[in-house]
Amino acid sequence: MTVTTRGALPATPYDVAVVGAGVVGCAIARELARHPGLRVALVEARGDVGEGTSKANTAILHTGFDAVPGSLEARLVREGSRLLAAYAAESGIPVEPVGALLVAWTADQLAALPRLAEKAARNHRRDTRLLGPEELYAREPHLGPGALGALHVPGEAIVCPWTTTLAYATQAVRNGVHLHLGCRVQRARRRDGVHLLATVRGTLRARFLVNAAGLHADTLDAELGHRDFTVTPRRGQLIVFDRLARPLVRHILLPVPTALGKGVLVAPTVHGNVLLGPTAEDLDDRRATGSTAEGLAALRDQGRRILPALVQEEVTAVYAGLRAATEHDDYRIAARPGQAYVTVGGIRSTGLTASLAIAAHVAGLLTGAGLDPGPARDLEPVRMPNLGASVPRPCQRAERVAADPEYGVLVCHCERVSRGEIRDALASTIPPRGLDGLRRRTRARAGRCQGAYCGAAVRALFERLTGDSGVSGMGGMGGMSEEAER
Repeated sequence: MTVTTRGALPATPYDVAVVGAGVVGCAIARELARHPGLRVALVEARGDVGEGTSKANTAILHTGFDAVPGSLEARLVREGSRLLAAYAAESGIPVEPVGALLVAWTADQLAALPRLAEKAARNHRRDTRLLGPEELYAREPHLGPGALGALHVPGEAIVCPWTTTLAYATQAVRNGVHLHLGCRVQRARRRDGVHLLATVRGTLRARFLVNAAGLHADTLDAELGHRDFTVTPRRGQLIVFDRLARPLVRHILLPVPTALGKGVLVAPTVHGNVLLGPTAEDLDDRRATGSTAEGLAALRDQGRRILPALVQEEVTAVYAGLRAATEHDDYRIAARPGQAYVTVGGIRSTGLTASLAIAAHVAGLLTGAGLDPGPARDLEPVRMPNLGASVPRPCQRAERVAADPEYGVLVCHCERVSRGEIRDALASTIPPRGLDGLRRRTRARAGRCQGAYCGAAVRALFERLTGDSGVSGMGGMGGMSEEAER
């Protein structure tokens, strides 16, 4: 198993280098790991997997009912939804099939619902159903007044995005993929049949290159002479409400979509919270992940109409993420056989759902571009810690505590995180490099107090077990920062 964060890179060329360790890049690396004859590198600019767009999304496992029929995205989301549901069950990733309701608040929106049902049928989702106001309010009694009807999409689900990305990366590394963290690519060129990636840690060489760089996919594409799309960062701000708000909503409550995206939704999370968001703000700055007073105020105004009681509940955290929007209404996935290169661009909010299908598609493109992957194998399943609120934590399971008393020593009381779980995360295949990474792996400091009570104890335990006194990721007061996570 190889995970590097510093030091020189190998001089021998890899067979394939995947740039970007978000959920899609990790899924591609995992798919390539099925071929033991390949030497594969997964290259990530940041210090952890899933640190970009993948950590700040709405965590929905989509059916693809509203994708553009016949598009690549529609096909890959449809296939990916099935694949990820099965993978989650195998790997311990929490998923809850709560279903969705597209709520119509105006006559125009109500008139659009049959067209959306027809679109869903063209996307092979024939189980949608139109609801009148009486049935709608029976299903969602806390919905604001004035709703005229809804389209019920029973297949929509909620999922943990952090565990998904980490599971892919863990399985990849355990099966021979080299993960190079803190390895930002600065320039790229190809010479004598080898890609030369100039990184902050030296030159990485590979015969084939996969560009899964997310917000920077167009930049890497341009380095290799292609200008087929431009990424315009689209910021989505979200508000996370306390677990006490969870009884207020039973489904994912969606608006009728617009050209800018799926709009502001209200959704439960697998961790027991409730999300409100996201905004959709097109920006120039690819680092602008800060929340704004204006954005949060706008969310609260919309939330007040959708679910009036929700905005009276306590806010646990706010966060913002950037989606890799482009001028096209489909994924920008293309092979350049003459360059031994595949671009995976324009992967928007459905990338989590489609990730496994995208990976299989990219593997096929690489083969078509001349890569000989050799024989494939089934990977030994990974079993991740299940962080879902519907599953007992280790401290609540008497047999776990009896076998190892460390699981009975709580460090984060809000989320019931034990000392044993933190120990396990720090000893895992891809351990966290800071407290934010630890939070994604264990939920420590992600609860109601946001680390106000447990933050010092979590930091002390991290430092003691890792010997790292320069740990980052505490944020501001109570551990809450502009990138605070639900």
